Amino acid sequence: MVGELVTAGVLGLAGVMGYALAGARVVKQYERGVVLRLGRLRQDIRPPGFTMIVPLVDRLRKVNMQIVTMPVPAQEGITRDNVTVRVDAVVYFKVVDPADAVIQVEDYRFAVSQMAQTSLRSIIGKSDLDDLLSDREKLNQGLELMIDSPAVGWGVRIDRVEIKDVSLPETMKRSMARQAEADRERRARVINADAELQASRKLAEAATQMADTPSALQLRLLQTVMAVAAERNSTLVLPIPVELLRFLERGGQPAPSGRPGTGEPHPRGAPPEDGPRAAERPGPAHPDGPAADGPVPEGPAADGPGVEAADPLPRPGGGEGRAVTGQFP
Repeated sequence: MVGELVTAGVLGLAGVMGYALAGARVVKQYERGVVLRLGRLRQDIRPPGFTMIVPLVDRLRKVNMQIVTMPVPAQEGITRDNVTVRVDAVVYFKVVDPADAVIQVEDYRFAVSQMAQTSLRSIIGKSDLDDLLSDREKLNQGLELMIDSPAVGWGVRIDRVEIKDVSLPETMKRSMARQAEADRERRARVINADAELQASRKLAEAATQMADTPSALQLRLLQTVMAVAAERNSTLVLPIPVELLRFLERGGQPAPSGRPGTGEPHPRGAPPEDGPRAAERPGPAHPDGPAADGPVPEGPAADGPGVEAADPLPRPGGGEGRAVTGQFP
């Protein structure tokens, strides 16, 4: 009799322990527990940790409280300016009320996904192509408001919505590329024209400054030649201006002075003489005697070969000169 009572007590204790273990649950830190007792919601939300429910009476549903990243499939639509585009986005949301997420909606993830796709199509139809490409921040805010309005009743809060990519047709891409290229070409031409205008002003000032000193132009030419001659991989063909030759010629010979009364310059190398001393200069020396005084005869000499005057020749420095030819012993 005592043995039967002990056996019954052990069996009863085992049954109680098994029943208690059947009602034991563990809620993780990022989860909350919603208890339905006989189909009715219990108001107490089970916190993280160990918790107990009534087996066969209570049903515990765990709700994830983490932020969920949900990609929105690409939606194709027509913008307000009649351009066909494909836009995809991503939605960040989390559950703030576990009871509403379980009771108010069957599957809050699926509901948020469908609402995001519908709102994305609506945003595409209300926006221009330029807004989709350049003003995405404003569109993200509008899309977030459109999704968050019904999601509040589901116990879900939308944290952020981002448009990831906007796909354009190939023809539209080529048109936009041509437009961008034309705009850059226009700006490049404007910049080049402005540079030419500034350079022409500086060159005009330099030309005005060089006009006062003609030799400055020649020095500038020589500087240019030195700059080009530094590169030894090319042949330099330098045109010499006539002004440079005249400048060098005037600097290399004395100023000419003409004969009195005739207006003709002296032969090259002969010093200028004025007055009656020009008529009394001694004649050429003779080998047989001393030089005779008196003026030089104009014709040929009587005692030897004479001196013949040739035709006038032009001189490089201006005027005319005379070349003297003859034979001397």
